[in-house]
Amino acid sequence: MRARLPLAAAALAAFGASLGSGFHFDDYAIFDDAYLAPASGWSAIFAVRQTRPLTWLTFWLNRALGGQNALGYHALNLVLHLAAALLAYECLLRLMDRRTAWLAAALFAVHPLQAEAVDYIWARAIILAAVFVFASLLAWMENRPWLAVALFALALLAKEECAAFPLALWLLDACLIRKPAADKRSTRWAPLAAMLALSLAAGLRTIYAAAATPGTQAGAQAGVTPWHYLLAQGTVLWRYLRLFAIPYGFTVDPEIRVPPAWLGVAAWLAIAIALAALWRWWRDVAIWLTGAALLLLPSSSIFPAADLAVDRRMYLPMLPLAAAAALLLVRLRPRAVAPLVIAALVVLSIGRTQVWASDESLWREAVRRAPDKVRPRIQLARNVETAEALGLLEEARRIAPDDPAVAAETGRVLLAAGRAGEALTQFGRALALAPRDANNYNNRGVALEALGQTEAARDDFERALELDPGLAAARENLRKLAP
Repeated sequence: MRARLPLAAAALAAFGASLGSGFHFDDYAIFDDAYLAPASGWSAIFAVRQTRPLTWLTFWLNRALGGQNALGYHALNLVLHLAAALLAYECLLRLMDRRTAWLAAALFAVHPLQAEAVDYIWARAIILAAVFVFASLLAWMENRPWLAVALFALALLAKEECAAFPLALWLLDACLIRKPAADKRSTRWAPLAAMLALSLAAGLRTIYAAAATPGTQAGAQAGVTPWHYLLAQGTVLWRYLRLFAIPYGFTVDPEIRVPPAWLGVAAWLAIAIALAALWRWWRDVAIWLTGAALLLLPSSSIFPAADLAVDRRMYLPMLPLAAAAALLLVRLRPRAVAPLVIAALVVLSIGRTQVWASDESLWREAVRRAPDKVRPRIQLARNVETAEALGLLEEARRIAPDDPAVAAETGRVLLAAGRAGEALTQFGRALALAPRDANNYNNRGVALEALGQTEAARDDFERALELDPGLAAARENLRKLAP
């Protein structure tokens, strides 16, 4: 208990201020999703296309109990993070000495690289998955392999990104997990095979959902080929490692480009050579770093996503990465250096949480960090006065003249300013650039309604629902038009 209380206290100190934060970015989708409306009933969440039903169930509960009060959402994220940190410590206690285990768990609990997962409500999926993954690992080490399989199945229902856990588990089981004498001959292949089968099923379900759901920005809709995504991930992994070692330069929307083929291949070769050298010269560190690399396979290999780098993808791999770092920290003299490192990371995480305290601070930082990227300007435009917003969107238009999102956001700003005629022009441009986007029809319908063109607005709302039956905004707008 004496070790666990300081661990929980450090995590609370690092991220407790998130309780005063609001909603960000994709968080607002919670209120647009018809399946998450309390009246819809929780069973609708377990539809075939929904790849993360357990996470959506927690959103449904938050919405049913607290409506649009952000406090309950952030409180649950924080509680889940504390649970993950404490479970991580229990797992590490069985794999290394007590001091090293505590340092590794503390690094996991307070590192600012974890801020996005903890402070961003929408990122809850990976925290919830990590809780079940760590519980699964603990059950496995307690010689309860089929309970471990069941807990891993729950992890996959929280987020499919944990699908590579069976590979990491196999590595730890072969190299670090101490088995009872009676279990020496048991390879436990059947439970591992069951986990791999679950991972494969989750992967196939995710591929189906990505193909069947408009606007998922994954798979074929990611806008990047598997090969180019793989090239980018070589440099992205080095970025993650740099942020872990030198925690500076964070941003919610980093400017990452697909590198030339030679650079992407060189980055992957450098990773392979570094791991091979560690396996020869420092096996314990190599085991943990290889585990981190395996856990990153679902998000950093050939399965493309529109966002090439996202800090929250490091949440689960942070455990083995922290374990490797703790093996280094315990060697430092004097012994006070390691606690000072933890304290410094707590201070940095408090700073990151302050950045996440408001949309404006979050996106102003993103604009500074990615001066040539469009999305940070669009997001910042939603949180500033009209004149500044239109200036930001004009800059975005110069960067990407044919981006429909820029035209759509310009229309929203103009509509909010009472300039419905100009807004209609922008919404029409967005629709011409992206004619299959249901939101563009809904936006144009709102502008038409503001101009008194009720029947034309009705047609647009109905067309939006044809394209996306789950678009709650269009359904509500259509309901308001009903005689």
